[in-house]
Amino acid sequence: MMPQQVPTVPADEVPEDAVLLDVREDGEWVAGHAEGATHIPMGDVPARLDEVPEADPVYVVCRSGGRSARVAAWLNQNGYDAVNVGGGMGAWEAAGRPLVSETGQPPFVR
Repeated sequence: MMPQQVPTVPADEVPEDAVLLDVREDGEWVAGHAEGATHIPMGDVPARLDEVPEADPVYVVCRSGGRSARVAAWLNQNGYDAVNVGGGMGAWEAAGRPLVSETGQPPFVR
């Protein structure tokens, strides 16, 4: 079920000091992610709720914005102030926002 009303901000408007929660799968994360982001795959969020960063708001990101919208809606229903990053990491990369990888290779969005 897709959430009706999820606060969303375009990737190029996410504040530089934003607290990011990346809900992509491990392989996507390893290829490239925002430096300093917290990684919890979407399916693990309920079981790892204590690892969700405490921030007002926490910006939730995936590859294109679908998974992160669902996670942001769920977090909002559970007392968090969560905002979806519209367009996800694809839009993040397209906007020239910085990326890092875990592979030693140049980062990219997968």
